Amino acid sequence: MIKSLGIVLDGNRRFAKYLMKRPWEGHKVGLNKARQAIEWSCEYGIKYTTAYVLSFENLKTRPRKELAYIFKYLKEEAEAILTDKNHIVNKNKIKVRFIGRIHLLPKDVVDKLTSVEEATKNNKNYYLNIAIAYGGQQEIVDAVKVIMEKSMKGLISPAQLNEQIIKEHLYTNGQPYPDLIIRTGGEKRLSNFLPFQSAYSELIFLEKKWPEIQKQDFLNAFKEFEQRKRRFGS
Repeated sequence: MIKSLGIVLDGNRRFAKYLMKRPWEGHKVGLNKARQAIEWSCEYGIKYTTAYVLSFENLKTRPRKELAYIFKYLKEEAEAILTDKNHIVNKNKIKVRFIGRIHLLPKDVVDKLTSVEEATKNNKNYYLNIAIAYGGQQEIVDAVKVIMEKSMKGLISPAQLNEQIIKEHLYTNGQPYPDLIIRTGGEKRLSNFLPFQSAYSELIFLEKKWPEIQKQDFLNAFKEFEQRKRRFGS
């Protein structure tokens, strides 16, 4: 059974290019698809979902205009969560968290995302992590910094350092590691997504670009996962 799912939402820009549209039009369609995917995960009974939306590297490499549209869509979606009781997040009582170096985003975006976290903090049916300005290596660096600060204060000794302590200082602290990670768009790599947490995750790569994904594609991936025998290094 899948308790925790990771999704790398890849292919929005290529989808737009194929249709001879601008990149941000692909992101808009991708956002609508993400809302559907959350519903599919809930229907399947998956308690925890982590969606990789915007990487730390994307903040440096994507054109400013494209980023501006991405931030615009994020704010619009946040506002929908805050005002629409029929939004999937509200209907399904989903607790939303935004993970990554969120402080690097524009202040108005940060304020909206923080409001969503506050509004959904008491939801307990499902948990959704949205990875924005996220990088797995950066997550580990941030965790190590905090651990080192505690060590300098005498709260943690080097001899105590183990996997559990690192886990407790990751953005996903308190949540299980992903059982399954799905990546769309045809690329077969994780691209700095949950490197610590994904050590024993099952990986499924789909050729379809993210906006093209249908419910049956997800169901097929879930079925394939359940047919695999997980060894956890044994």
